[in-house]
Amino acid sequence: MGALDFAGGTVVHMTAGFSALVLALFLGKRKGYGIENMVPHNMTMVLIGASLLWFGWFGFNAGSALGANALAASAFTATNTAAAMATLSWAFVEALHRGKASALGAASGAVAGLVAVTPAAGFVDLTGALWIGLLVSPLCYFFVVILKQKFGYDDSLDAFGVHGVGGTFGALATGLFANPSVNSAGKGLFYGNPGQFFIQLKTVAATMAYSVVVTLVLAYLVEHMIGLRAKEKEEEIGLDLSQHGEEGYTL
Repeated sequence: MGALDFAGGTVVHMTAGFSALVLALFLGKRKGYGIENMVPHNMTMVLIGASLLWFGWFGFNAGSALGANALAASAFTATNTAAAMATLSWAFVEALHRGKASALGAASGAVAGLVAVTPAAGFVDLTGALWIGLLVSPLCYFFVVILKQKFGYDDSLDAFGVHGVGGTFGALATGLFANPSVNSAGKGLFYGNPGQFFIQLKTVAATMAYSVVVTLVLAYLVEHMIGLRAKEKEEEIGLDLSQHGEEGYTL
């Protein structure tokens, strides 16, 4: 159909995000969720991880050009630009909503920007990348901070809120901002091709349906064959110790 997905926004991030939502609902909440304090315990590691992700993202976004060429350089620059703008955008929205920005929020914004620009990286110019980064963070923030609390599902790492929502937005935004002067294979709505946006809509709908149905089938199969959730006692002990015989922190 001519769907545009330069480096895996639909086939990686959307599938992962919507599968995560299905599994979070299927498994239910962790023991103590919403009662015990479950804030991140090591922000240093969070920021190191986010930095490694940002650096590694250049590999598969720019690398999806399949060569050291101008398209790879354009994808590299668009990736960094969207991530930087999304970091600032999340921090700004969080400061407005909660009164202060946080390092965790900035890291979440960076990942949201990287996710959203993934399908678009080889099709958009810097203006398009800036708009993608600017808009994706408020959208993901709404799902992560407001909707998740309202509906009460336990998505511990916000795979749905960041990857599912961000990937969906990125796929649709590609249909808007794809610039044929960057890549002749893509021409979006803002460049005179509204049909591309409708193709992206169909792509998003198909990916959602596929991810939800296949994940549900697999979850039911695993649940009835070997069981999917740890036992309550194992949760109390901690999965590091009960499942792996190791623990990172001791009392």
